[in-house]
Amino acid sequence: MTGASSLNRLAYFTAVVETGSFTAAAERLGITKAVVSQQVARLESDCRTTLLVRSTRKVRTTEAGQQFYHRCALILKEAEEAFEELSEAASEPTGTLRLTAPFDYGIGVVVPAITAFSQRYPQCKVEAHFSDQTLDLGANDLDLSIRVGWITEQHLQARRIGEFAQRLVAGPQWQARVNKLQTPADLAKLPIVANLALREPTRWLFAKGASQRETVEMKASLSLNATLAVREATLLGAGLSVLPDYVADPDLEAGRLIEVLPQWSLPRGEIHAVFPTARFRPVKVRAFIEMLASRLA
Repeated sequence: MTGASSLNRLAYFTAVVETGSFTAAAERLGITKAVVSQQVARLESDCRTTLLVRSTRKVRTTEAGQQFYHRCALILKEAEEAFEELSEAASEPTGTLRLTAPFDYGIGVVVPAITAFSQRYPQCKVEAHFSDQTLDLGANDLDLSIRVGWITEQHLQARRIGEFAQRLVAGPQWQARVNKLQTPADLAKLPIVANLALREPTRWLFAKGASQRETVEMKASLSLNATLAVREATLLGAGLSVLPDYVADPDLEAGRLIEVLPQWSLPRGEIHAVFPTARFRPVKVRAFIEMLASRLA
């Protein structure tokens, strides 16, 4: 076991102890739960000692693990201080930050963050590529990807930075018919604009309170593969649609759209920052993610 890998495993182990779970540790470190679990297991194998006791609800340290944790915390603190001293001169973001984001989310959320970032760090240029297609970071020489929705690829280095709500909406011209709706099952009577950007465009899962759940299979009268196109068709009265809050809320507040069955909710989605596979992240990437995450919070 090399010195670098040893220090990484100490960091993974310490994060698990401090957060109380492998999932929370992975979120803190910006890596997958599988990597954290694997590396901690290797650390235990190298030490020939059980450091953690795992259960379905939580993770706790053994007596040896608790003693080891205190030593690890001191080692990591000293290492962090050493790196901070070493990189103090390079603490300001410089160069060019290249990122990608979905078109609708990029315009509504990422552009304001980019503007604020450029004003705070004028020595760092930003180059953004907005696309509803998932771009390969390595092939396109990108530092960062903002992903909206649900990440299924386990190998990605990602950090969850926020979430969004999904709204069931319609144009005001549908107000009279919408007022008659009682349950999600009643939606089958109305035309919908399917958003092909969703994982299941015509299968909507609704919840009300802690116990009520309903799944509705819809038949689309119109299917579009871009969220802003779905919004435009909905504004024009083509039917009901599901839109993310960052797209729908300005129209709801202005009265251009109405919310349908507001007492029922749809599943919330996640916002992730996804990084190329690398041991270290540049200052410019860390600084932008912290800014974006704070704005989302």
